[in-house]
Amino acid sequence: MTSHPLADLELGARPQGRSLLTADWVLAQSDAEPVLLKHGQVVIEGDRIIFAGHDFQGEVARRTDFGHALISPGLIDLDALSDLDTTILGIDHYPPWKKGRVWPVSYVNAGPYEMYSPEDLAFQKRFAFGQLLLNGITTAAPIASLFYREWGESVAEFDAAADAAGEMGLRVYLSPAFRSGGMVLHGPGDMRAHFDEERGLSGLAEAVDYIGRQTGRHDGLVQGMLAPDRVETSTLRLLRATMDAARDLDMKVRLHMAQGAMEVETVRALHGTTAPSWMAAEGLLSDRLIAPHGTHATTEDLGHYARNGVSVVHCPLVSGRGGGSLNSFSRLRDMGINIAMGTDTAPADMLMNLLVGLITCRMNDDGPERIACRDLFNAATLGGARALGRDDIGRIAAGAKADLVVFRLDDPVMAPTVDPVTTLIVGGSGKVTDAVFVDGRLSMRAGEVAGIDMATARDRAQEQYDRLIAQYPARTWDHPPVSEIFPPSYPVKESQNA
Repeated sequence: MTSHPLADLELGARPQGRSLLTADWVLAQSDAEPVLLKHGQVVIEGDRIIFAGHDFQGEVARRTDFGHALISPGLIDLDALSDLDTTILGIDHYPPWKKGRVWPVSYVNAGPYEMYSPEDLAFQKRFAFGQLLLNGITTAAPIASLFYREWGESVAEFDAAADAAGEMGLRVYLSPAFRSGGMVLHGPGDMRAHFDEERGLSGLAEAVDYIGRQTGRHDGLVQGMLAPDRVETSTLRLLRATMDAARDLDMKVRLHMAQGAMEVETVRALHGTTAPSWMAAEGLLSDRLIAPHGTHATTEDLGHYARNGVSVVHCPLVSGRGGGSLNSFSRLRDMGINIAMGTDTAPADMLMNLLVGLITCRMNDDGPERIACRDLFNAATLGGARALGRDDIGRIAAGAKADLVVFRLDDPVMAPTVDPVTTLIVGGSGKVTDAVFVDGRLSMRAGEVAGIDMATARDRAQEQYDRLIAQYPARTWDHPPVSEIFPPSYPVKESQNA
């Protein structure tokens, strides 16, 4: 078996001296737009790119040729799964209120509790970070469900997450999610928001303290971001305090809104309008705001986003599986709205998301002419960097951070290459990710991730997931058994001799 081109480098470490990387294709930044360099070269030293082009004349410690591959900027995921995905439990199991995705009032009255231990939660962050790196994602803003929580996310698990990111080599924007309310099921289909505003403000205070302690750790890999859970369960007082804190900290805020029918109905009942229009009227929209998913945004909502510089995080795979889509990518782009990308589900496969995004946009546009593969790829790189207010990631250029991904183009299941970006998106799988550098560190090589054995971790994740599913009846309306909440696709027959 041929050894990997990077076999002599230490996983998780920066190579000593300058490293010249070359491949059949390099996607580099040239002035205002990316260009494809045929047989291009990238030279990294320390945490930076010092050259991108052809015929580098300086001295280097090593030269690595990846052959039939694309060297790409690292992908940026601003809604990155950081737990064991519960949305996949709902793919064939509807309606959500009947399948354990909304707390019943009986459970709330009995007192919510944590379904995972602190050790479970810390492990899940590390496992999720490994999955992101395996898919070429070098910068992530983690997201997790609060369904299985007592209330919000804990500081302890995010302290562990910061350490995991530093050890594994992943650029992250972190702070524990907080909320001032939650949706509670009072009867079949009868979902109402319950609020505890002081608890939300306490969560914000904890997040602000966390950001003060953690921002800049691990050579700057760890950065802060405020993350109120979602708009329908955030009070006006909490949102005002959040935006004030973000201004004082010079931080971004991610807030899920315009993402679903339940949210639209709840916000209209509470505030008489849509979430973006409500926040615009209160002066809470700005370029600090990063808003997943936008699938239920009205024309008026999108106008508010465009005028106030709000970035939308497009998560086409998880939206499409639920029957929704951004309407449409090309429309938002033409309005001047910055679009970043998120995965928000398992698998954390950004290339698959780009393919689904391409397809759904063309379906909504009723034709293929208004969008190209490069538009989606730009969103996953430059769009994410723009949302974060950075010009040193999402691009390959001298002076930028050495966040790089090598995608193989010679996988036997892929069609022959004409254009490497189109080939990757149409191929639609992060499994062709061959190597990942973050901040100049080799974080992933040929399926090996720094700081974790992913095969062993997968077994541990399955055991935790099985325990989670076993607890669903307590949090499901009328408390049916698991076999009724999540029946299999086909009847299951077991051996009589087992």
